[in-house]
Amino acid sequence: MTTEIPQSILDALTDVEMPRLAPEPPFPVTTEIDGQRLPTYRCGCVIVGSGAAGLRAAVELKRRGGDVVVVSQSAWGGTSACSGSDKQTLHTANTSDRGDDYKAMARAIRAGGAMDEDTAYIEAVGSGRAMASLQYLGLPLPQDELGGTLRYQTDHDEVGRATSCGPRTSRLMVKVLAEEALRLGIPIFNQTTGLRLLTDGKGAERHVAGLLAFRGRDCSADNPLGLCVLQSPTVVLAAGGPGELYRDSVFPNGCFGSLGMALEAGIEVANITEAQFGISTRREGFPWNLSGTYVQVIPHIYSVDDTGAERHFLGDYYRTTQEMASNIFRKGYQWPFHATRTLNFESSLVDLAIFRETQAGRRVFMDFNRNPLPVPGDLPFSLARLDGDVSTYLRNAGAGQDLPIDRLRHMNPLAIELYRRYKVDIAADPLEFSVNNQHMNGGVKVDIWGQSSLPGVYAVGEAAGTHGVTRPGGSALNAGQVFGTRVGEHIAASGSAHNAPEGDISRPVAKAVAAVRSLRNKDSTLTQHAVRDTVQARMSDTAGIICTPETVAGARADAARLNTEIRARGMTLSRPSELGRVVQWQQMALVSEAVLTALDHYIANGGGSRGARAICDAAGEALPEARLGPLAAYRFRTEKPEHQAEQIVVRWTGDGFDLATRPNRSFDEDVKAFFERDWPAWLTGGIYTAGAQKPAKG
Repeated sequence: MTTEIPQSILDALTDVEMPRLAPEPPFPVTTEIDGQRLPTYRCGCVIVGSGAAGLRAAVELKRRGGDVVVVSQSAWGGTSACSGSDKQTLHTANTSDRGDDYKAMARAIRAGGAMDEDTAYIEAVGSGRAMASLQYLGLPLPQDELGGTLRYQTDHDEVGRATSCGPRTSRLMVKVLAEEALRLGIPIFNQTTGLRLLTDGKGAERHVAGLLAFRGRDCSADNPLGLCVLQSPTVVLAAGGPGELYRDSVFPNGCFGSLGMALEAGIEVANITEAQFGISTRREGFPWNLSGTYVQVIPHIYSVDDTGAERHFLGDYYRTTQEMASNIFRKGYQWPFHATRTLNFESSLVDLAIFRETQAGRRVFMDFNRNPLPVPGDLPFSLARLDGDVSTYLRNAGAGQDLPIDRLRHMNPLAIELYRRYKVDIAADPLEFSVNNQHMNGGVKVDIWGQSSLPGVYAVGEAAGTHGVTRPGGSALNAGQVFGTRVGEHIAASGSAHNAPEGDISRPVAKAVAAVRSLRNKDSTLTQHAVRDTVQARMSDTAGIICTPETVAGARADAARLNTEIRARGMTLSRPSELGRVVQWQQMALVSEAVLTALDHYIANGGGSRGARAICDAAGEALPEARLGPLAAYRFRTEKPEHQAEQIVVRWTGDGFDLATRPNRSFDEDVKAFFERDWPAWLTGGIYTAGAQKPAKG
């Protein structure tokens, strides 16, 4: 039986209007550099990014007396506000069959390896508080009549700890946190692009002193570059991941993150070899992940060549119609590509087949008005012939309707409404999609309080390299909320952000301005568009789901040459307003080299396929098979167990990259807290000195 949901409810959960920004305070002072007068704002903490993680850190710090501001390239325009999947998720605890054991939940979060065990436990134990506080702010997470949170299973989650208020969950999170930030009077500087971290001191005394940013509206005769200064002893990097790194991407346009800015400041980054790729519509139209019910309703998937001829290509890969349909369904909670799931006719064979179709120049579609065609020579599709886990799920969901669109309308009508808002009617027309980059699992290396290797700089959300190789779907949202809270607490406990700093900041500002100026060269043949096309094509073609040792090594060398050329010749600007984008693309080129350097190092040291990528090698141990025979070109190396126990750490020195490996931090599950023994550390603030990183050299 299908419950008809009123259109007004569907509209409210799909058309989520964001709050109007408050007027910005003025920049009260200026910093003079070589005759330029740069508007300067002094505060206790600058948070770079207005997404869910950054706003959480801002709110928590402000509540504790911190003097905090948020700077955003485009307020409410980042990944958490604009992107997502069929059901964005938070991980929380509930009844015994749904993960109320925080230690078990921590094991699930870190199961893919290359993740600190203490971080996983922090995310698990903090998840209940994160959810409850969001509900307090008004996030409409679903409950049953007795108050229990409704759950479902997602990728890399065999228990079912996920919950959702529909495809706009992350946007709703940003909305309630933004409303709270505005209520608390936190200044939000919009259309303000962070360019470089300001640092002062040397060696172990080196620390952050603020942020140099670009604001086109501030261009004037006294400030021809449109630069401004935010002087602050603490900076929180919360601008998301480097979404512009790949051509084939589901990130909204303009998502650069702050990884390049962190690298230029000499901050250590970890696990940047690790990412997520999966089926989605691309950002040229409406970017959205096709996980959850989009595939659990088992639509017909096919390709079209340049003559318009349809090709039922999945029938070449799976042995039976039941096997094919069941694995299309499993993409709902096994959404990211994973090399091992290309074996034994499992669900990532779907991704590989789609990848091969697009590589051959064919366009791929899913049609919700047709059930899958049968595998040649086998019985036709039937809901009565599905694998046990699939048929049980659909039966429990009441999804026995004849067509995929009717099953989708019953299980998740919001999925249909969402695309309709962007002029795509999946109830009437097939939906074009492909395999795209979706998330960076690595990022700034942080300790248990979110501190980076540069004193005063913190990182939260996708900017932080906390996720390891794989993670349960939606746990990134939870991690941002948990660590956003912890960062706010830690900065407040340090007392560093209670008052705006005073004193002369001209020396670090002059250094940062000189670096920006050196990038501009009207005679350079390099433009931001040329760098963009080169970087994105290289990353998608050589560092996507299919890699080989030779292509990665070659791409690394090419990326290094591009960065050498940028440093030597700079880039040209067609107009002053391009400065922010030019700096971002210079930094994205550096991020590309960093990722390829780390990936080449991993592969050269025997690294095998894990997480996002298959490392293809003619001598590899694993061979995917299809109905028509072995896929010899995609034979791949398997992962070495010892690599799960460590992380690759990368640091830019100014001349090249230093690489090292470090073991994952451990968490002893047998150690138990004892109230009287441990309470004094809380009362005295001793808990905040635990897990501190040592500053990076230089």
